[in-house]
Order: sequence, then structure tokens, then C-alpha cells
Amino acid sequence: MHKPLTLEVLERLLLQRFEEGFLTLKDLPHPHTFKDMQKATERIVLAIKNREKIYIIGDYDVDGVTATTLMILFFEEIAYHVEWIIPNRFRDGYGLSVGLIDRMEGCDLAITVDNGISAVEAAKVCQERGIDLIITDHHMLPPTLPEAYAIIDQKQPECPFPYKEVCGAQIAWYLIASLKNALDIKIDMMAYLELTAIAIIADVMPLKHINRAMVIAGLKALSKSDRPAIRAYKEHTQKESFSSEDIGFFLAPLLNSAGRMEDASFAVDFLRATNIYDARVRLERLIAFNELRKETENRLTKAALAQVNEDDPVAVVCGKTWHEGVVGIVAARVARICQRPAIVLSDNEAGVLKGSGRSFGACDLFALVDQTREHLDKFGGHFAAIGLSLQEERLGCFKEALYARFHEAKIPPMEDDPDIVGTLAFSQIDFDLTALIKRFEPYGEGNPVPKFITENVTIVQTSSMGKEGNHLRFLFEKNGYTHQGVQFKTDATYEPGSEVNIVYTVNENHFRGNVSLQLMIDKIYD
Repeated sequence: MHKPLTLEVLERLLLQRFEEGFLTLKDLPHPHTFKDMQKATERIVLAIKNREKIYIIGDYDVDGVTATTLMILFFEEIAYHVEWIIPNRFRDGYGLSVGLIDRMEGCDLAITVDNGISAVEAAKVCQERGIDLIITDHHMLPPTLPEAYAIIDQKQPECPFPYKEVCGAQIAWYLIASLKNALDIKIDMMAYLELTAIAIIADVMPLKHINRAMVIAGLKALSKSDRPAIRAYKEHTQKESFSSEDIGFFLAPLLNSAGRMEDASFAVDFLRATNIYDARVRLERLIAFNELRKETENRLTKAALAQVNEDDPVAVVCGKTWHEGVVGIVAARVARICQRPAIVLSDNEAGVLKGSGRSFGACDLFALVDQTREHLDKFGGHFAAIGLSLQEERLGCFKEALYARFHEAKIPPMEDDPDIVGTLAFSQIDFDLTALIKRFEPYGEGNPVPKFITENVTIVQTSSMGKEGNHLRFLFEKNGYTHQGVQFKTDATYEPGSEVNIVYTVNENHFRGNVSLQLMIDKIYD
């Protein structure tokens, strides 16, 4: 049962999320609190002085794309040419590989961003070829670490950096700050922070401690940004400022779509566009990728859901030549719809299954799958998301082992939505409520938008909206108080006059200079 809320009770509940208080940029730890940061910085400075050939190796998601862009922009700012590679998801697979090293002609120093912590074989090849390797990554450590010149990963047990949940772009940002100090040069770190904020949100980092401080500052910088890519995106969306939701639900999928559908280098080229005309053209290409991504994702989600066995504690599904670029999103949708962890695999018809998984509720899918490594060819990730590949004939053994580990773990079922903070009377829905909610922005992972329940609400009227008519607009009434509501992507129908219970968030709807309160409906039930 949920407790009735007052503003005072809600404020106390939201404050409990921030044990460390509200940090600011002044609270950021020094770069050298990262293990090997000083060692890596000194090696890069030496490479610059000796005019060595440097390669940056990134990743094809938003975090990797942004981290790569940050490093490229830094070296451009100091007028030092570097080469850069982002692996192609379909041809190269994930992260630094032997195949990539073969393409790194004349390389003296290789720097990974948002990958590399599992690149044991590639690190050996680097050693054999006289390439110094600096790994910057944020992912969970594998059983065996690569042998590299330096490894910057906050999850190393001996790393004194105080925050374990930061993304690859944040570590790249810290490396740039360290290089700035070592080279004794003046550069504006805020210009790099605006892109870093995009990655923190997109990579689903908890919006607490320094992450919150960096996102708040980064969103402010984005709103004032003169970067051609950001200006082009503002034109497209007709927005002058950005919220974390704008990034998470709109810009991040757009940037991700390049790597999902073709090649992530298109997203890098967009972010580092040097003029507004170039940025507009590159944005149109990303929009086209994203539309194709949506179509493919919808089709595969239907196919995946049709395969789910209701008795399986983890939904594991596989399809012939399913598009590898969208299996992660499909896994997230399957997990949300089926209320359990999900793994979606694609059979490339060469005997190898590749795919992605997403956790759900209290289940740490990474920890479970980590115990089945003997059945896998490749595996990596973190609590929320994993990537894996395995031989087709091992699928049955893998599922059997995975389900056994799940039952051994005795994971408690998620009986209720953890984001629901309590029951709310319609009389309490006012601008004082939304002012309180705004104080705790930005919302996202680790700091979800508070959801409320109101029971026995009367549906006064309802109407469809949107191009396809798959969104609903409501007028609700309870005890003489009425409020507008909106529910997106639903084919449900409701009778005016019926009484229901609603789960919702509250926001302010700004339209043509007018501001009104609006209930964003998450669930309607009897």
C-alpha cells in the first residue's frame, strides 16, 4: 500500500535519494584520483612532443561516439593530428580488436575510449608490434585484464576515484582536463562538458553525485552552445533549451541510430561539423537512419514477443538475421513489456548468435550471465545492459545454466513500480507541486521522475490525438477537482463516466505562452 503524500513528505522522499547532497562542479575529484591517469597523461604528452602517431579507438554507442568526438576536438584544438577509428558494429564487432590494429598503420600510441577493458588479445598484439596502449573504459572488469601501458577504469579495485558509476565520455573529459594541466594550456572545459552531459544521460548513468552536477552544467552549456551540430538540432526541434528527457528520448536515439543502422562515424562527423550547413546535411542523414531504426525495431519487437515463453525467468529469444543494430533496443522493450530480464539474439546463419540483454527490476543480468561464461564466445557490459555472442549449438546449455543461476540467486519479484512515491489527492496537484519536482531535476537513472497514484478517478471525457491516433487525451475528475491527462502509444479504449485508478507523473505544459498542468499517464487500471 502506498502512503498519502503531502509536499513535505514528498520533499523528504526525494531528498533521501541524495545522501551526498547536491554537489556542484567545485566538488569534482581531481583527475589524478583515477588510477593510471598521471601515467597516461605523461605518455600522451611525450607522444605529442615526439610527434608520434596517435590513434583514438572508440565505440559505436552514444557514449563511445561522444568520447571519441571529445578526444578529436581536443587534439584539433591543440593543432595535433590524430587518427581515429570507431569499429563498425557489423564488420568489426565491439571494441579494440586484432582486425582494427591491422588498420592502424604506423601507430605508436593507441588510446581507447569507452572500450578496451576486455581487449586481452588485442593488447598482446599491440605489445608485439611496439604500440603503447592506453585503455580508458568504465565497464566491469573481466577475469583477466589486458596488459596495457595504462588502464584508466574506475571499477579497478585499487582505483581511488570515489564514484564507480561514471561513463566513458566522463573519463575522456577527465583525461582532457589532465592533459590541459600537464600541457599548461588554456581551453574551455565547459565546451567539452556539453557533449559529456549527453553521454551521461544516454549511457543511463545514475543522475546523482558528480553526474548530476556535470549534467546540470552541461545542459546549461548546451542551451547556449554555438556548436553547429547543436544549433542544427535546435533548429530541427525548435527548442532553445534541453532537459535530460530531451536528450534521453530524442537526441540520444538519433546519435545512436548511425551505429545501429550503418556506421557510428556519421554521428561523430555530425557532432564535429564545423559549419551550420554541413551540420544540417549530416543531421538529415541521422534522421533518416533513425526512421529506419524505428521501423526495424517495431517489426523485430513483435517477432521477439511472439517467441517469449511465459515460464522462463529470463526471456531469451533468437531470430534469423535479425538486425544486430537494434537487438539491444528490442531487448529493452521485451524486458519492459514482459516484466523480466531479456536477451535478444540474432542468428547470422554462420553458426554464431550475437545479441544484447537488458536487466529488469532487481535482477543484475550481468552478474547472472557472468556465471555462464563457459558457454559464451564474448561477453561484456554492466548491471543494466550486456552484449554477448555464442555458438548456436551452445544456446540450450546457456539457457539452462542461466535459468539455474537465476533461481539460485532468489531474486525478489518486482511487485510494484519502484518509481511510485505515494498516493496524491487531485487537490494537491498545483504549481507548488511542480516547483518542488523541478528542484530535484535532472531526472533519469537513479533519480526517476516521481510517479503518483490517484484512485477512483472519473474519466469525464477522452479523445485520440497524434498522426496515427494512438495517443489519448483525458479529462479526469475527483472530488470536484479536474485535470487534463495524456497517455501515449496506447490502443486501449475507455468509457466516459467510468471510475479508474491512475498512475502518472505531473508536468507543466507550455503552449503559446500559456502554462497548464498535465498528468502524463503511465497506467490505468480498475
